[in-house]
Amino acid sequence: MNDDFGIRADREFEFTRRDFEKIRKLIYEHAGINLSDAKVDMVYSRLARRLRATGLSNFQAYLALLENNDAEEWEAFVNSLTTNLTSFFREGHHFTILKDFLKHRHDRPISIWCCAASTGEEPYSIAMTAAEAFEPSAPPVKILASDLDTNVLQKAREGIYLIDRLNKMPEAKQRRYFMRGTGSRDGLAKVRPELQGMIDFFQLNLLHKTWSVRGPFDAIFCRNVMIYFDKPTQYQILKQMKPLLKPDGLLFLGHSEALYHAADLFRLRGQTVYVHAESPETRGHR
Repeated sequence: MNDDFGIRADREFEFTRRDFEKIRKLIYEHAGINLSDAKVDMVYSRLARRLRATGLSNFQAYLALLENNDAEEWEAFVNSLTTNLTSFFREGHHFTILKDFLKHRHDRPISIWCCAASTGEEPYSIAMTAAEAFEPSAPPVKILASDLDTNVLQKAREGIYLIDRLNKMPEAKQRRYFMRGTGSRDGLAKVRPELQGMIDFFQLNLLHKTWSVRGPFDAIFCRNVMIYFDKPTQYQILKQMKPLLKPDGLLFLGHSEALYHAADLFRLRGQTVYVHAESPETRGHR
């Protein structure tokens, strides 16, 4: 990254290396997100919208606003720099494992924490899996779904999606768990109330020393989260998470995440599913 990387004719605002380094420091300290040099264009694009929204003419003025602890803008700043790529039943093998796991749980009620809820596709996928695991009975399952980004949490609570987002789901599953819109709502689908009732959405910053969640949980979904943190931050979060998972519970991570550096906390059970490091070795799935 050149020292003059920010002086470009195609940019509305001047964006210097110093601006980027300060932004990188602020988001790391506040949210643990580790921005690489490759994220310069993404950072500029997303925060340029905040300059326009606040009526500021340069990044120096915007950073001064943050340093003055403007709470509303801090929330918008964090929301702007969090990435929320998600889909229903993403990494589908996890839901097959979860369904089998839930069928064999006898210590009811069951609690599950999804700590990167985004716009809701993942926690609703967990809820659908739980409903199918216990059918025809009502699932004795409560799901806590947290995220740092307040904007995506509001979308998750609403539970309204473009029909296209449901395309990979079998038609029968779509009809069972979603209500299709008509008239001005044509092209949209809303999650059915009985599914929404299984989930509590709330904001949580994994970087905080104390969390507003109380375990232990039967399962924790922390998928595609660790990739945004450096190894020391990952280890601290996992250490804090470990006592919140039941001794025989499951921790689900993303396909590109591994815990070699935290082998004293969790060990691989298979297919990016982890258990307590001290859990006895078992063959196959429960």
